[in-house]
Amino acid sequence: MNTTGRPAPPALAAQRLRAQLLSGAPARSVAGVTGHLLAIQAQDPRGARLSVRARTSGLLATDVDDALTADRSVVVSWLNRGTLHLVLAEDYWWLHQLTTPQLVTGNTRRLAQEGVPPADAERGIGVIERSLADGPLTRAELRERVTAAGVRTEGQAMVHILALATLRGLTVRGPMRGGEQAFVLVRDWLGAPPPPMDREQALGLLARRYLAGHAPAADRDLAKWAGLPLGDARRGLAAIAPALADRDDGLASLAAEEGPAVPDLRLLGAFDPLLLGWASRALFLAPGGPVITSNGLFRPFVLIQGRGAALWTVTGDKVVTDELGPLTAPESAALAAEAADVERFLARPQGTVAARRAQGARREPRPRP
Repeated sequence: MNTTGRPAPPALAAQRLRAQLLSGAPARSVAGVTGHLLAIQAQDPRGARLSVRARTSGLLATDVDDALTADRSVVVSWLNRGTLHLVLAEDYWWLHQLTTPQLVTGNTRRLAQEGVPPADAERGIGVIERSLADGPLTRAELRERVTAAGVRTEGQAMVHILALATLRGLTVRGPMRGGEQAFVLVRDWLGAPPPPMDREQALGLLARRYLAGHAPAADRDLAKWAGLPLGDARRGLAAIAPALADRDDGLASLAAEEGPAVPDLRLLGAFDPLLLGWASRALFLAPGGPVITSNGLFRPFVLIQGRGAALWTVTGDKVVTDELGPLTAPESAALAAEAADVERFLARPQGTVAARRAQGARREPRPRP
């Protein structure tokens, strides 16, 4: 029986929350949650780290830094929809091959709008490649060198020059240098590429991996999330048809779902995957609720019983939420635990990587529904 005083979420929302690792057993590592979701939007670095926090237990934000820098298990690159995403290093190759060719036309148009003719763009790419041959460099360091070569970098020009280098498979964002992620040459950071994957095989793999973290979902959901034509999404789903579960609603799922489980309350960061994985966000955003998305920005929000209920932020070192209204006892307890965990997660501990990991491992896992 529902005793929370709030409308019970539909079964579909509960199933997707479980697929997103926001209920049930959490992932155990940065690579574990990244691999499960396949790609985590990462143009907001703190938001990407908070996406990892919400789906794991006991980790620290510095564990994401370590995965990027020491382990090289994950990288950030312009992939799905031409947006920066955190992905497993092993998934970079086939995702880049599948999702970036259609981005070249838009990149060319944006460079022209920023006053960078093709010859200058080529010169900028050459500077970037030669500069990174000596090791990782930040965007500011690369901008300085490209500017010195007489290439326009004002406005958004440098961003699109860097994007062009990425679309060509030359660079990714790899290690952290202080608080900023540096660019590296793909060949130096990830080694020799594997043999190219057949497109039909890649579409099937995309569909299978997408459903693992987003099912139940429709072909239009997959197409929007990946930034691919609807026909490609349908081909991918058709390729794995024998593995799909039978459903009455026409949505695709890999297997019969377990019983619904909805968290009492969760604090989710900016650009959380829960709002980016499907064609519609209406399932998780109540009508008349807080304005979580505005002008392309997705702000941190409080999820209560599966619905976005308020915004939150970090002021100083403390979590501060907007007015939440009356909370049940379980929701109040969950809010206190979540706020404490966000503050712990974002703290910058001292010591070696091994010591930081040991510190995270010693912490008791926070309760999960």
